[in-house]
Amino acid sequence: MFEFEILERDGRARVAHFVTPHGQVTTPMFMPVGTQGTVKGISPQELLEIGSQMILGNTYHLMLRPGEELVKAHGGLPGFTAYPGPFLTDSGGFQVMSLGHMRKITEEGVIFKNHLDGSRVDLTPERSIQVQEALGADVIMAFDECPPYPAERDYIKASLERTVRWLERCHNVKTRDDQALFAIVQGGVHEDLRLLSLEATLPFQTPGFAIGGLAVGESKEEMYPAVGFTARHLPENKPRYLMGVGHPEDLVAGIALGVDMFDCVYPTRTGRFGYALTDDGRLNLNSSAARSQLQPIDAECDCYACRHYTRAYLAHLLRAEEMLAPRMLSLHNLRYLHRLVERAREAIAGHFFEHWSRQWAERYFKGTPPEWFARALDEGRNL
Repeated sequence: MFEFEILERDGRARVAHFVTPHGQVTTPMFMPVGTQGTVKGISPQELLEIGSQMILGNTYHLMLRPGEELVKAHGGLPGFTAYPGPFLTDSGGFQVMSLGHMRKITEEGVIFKNHLDGSRVDLTPERSIQVQEALGADVIMAFDECPPYPAERDYIKASLERTVRWLERCHNVKTRDDQALFAIVQGGVHEDLRLLSLEATLPFQTPGFAIGGLAVGESKEEMYPAVGFTARHLPENKPRYLMGVGHPEDLVAGIALGVDMFDCVYPTRTGRFGYALTDDGRLNLNSSAARSQLQPIDAECDCYACRHYTRAYLAHLLRAEEMLAPRMLSLHNLRYLHRLVERAREAIAGHFFEHWSRQWAERYFKGTPPEWFARALDEGRNL
């Protein structure tokens, strides 16, 4: 039911097919985030047209509203949302960190204050799996604690040990064979703690593994050694998912280090604020210069916005607060990231990934790329 086949390699970067009950996807890939059961402003048909392969849903938010039983009554997220492809659901673990002022962590689980009505919400490993099974995603995540940054080493160590105990509970209560449970490796930016987490997590032999606890406030100089170290120690024959990461430079660096799956709200969130992603960096359509520019956002892009609208028109819509502008910018930004991973896959298959990524970076960073990025590419060359 779940198969992962590596098709091409170039250094540590790889192209693979990942077969799920709702279809086959090709990695490396970027997953748009549909927190509330929708990618903000984008229809399922548009997602398919721009090359989306798998959508992420949020366990915590969907559990509170509309409730997992209503989603289950629709046949799970594909029926509820009318997106026919594979889904991945997070476990609610990220909310352990992001709702820090509204929660209490115990060995049993996490007690939240419902951000909608203030009521008490108990989320345990068992409850997380129960909700995710009702939501019906192809890939489900083990319930974990994602420590904030910065955090004391002792706290991170205790947290990752608790995450392993929670993983065992998730593993024990999971009942559906048509869902792949991914374990999450924690440890912050500390290699010795990452290794401790790896040694405790790998024996569960889950169908895939996630690199968690990063992109939570640390610098990229701290983050990427941890990404490279963790990816290098994960099984070669299973998908690797870098959670919550989606800036263009992060995708290229992560792919170089052997990461297969990415997700982030960044492309849609930044689109709603009037910014467009391009190979030349982020374009600000709120600027006065954009108001008179008659070219598309990106002449190299094939999305609907770039084929039909000028920068000046979209800048006008932003000033007029018309909803089409954030929709089109979000659509473009998602298509940009999908095109980016498509080009990366082509470069890996052709065995010129390092050359392509360095050329891309020189343009994107307008000269010499930052040291952390160069080091990631260098590390990625060495198996």
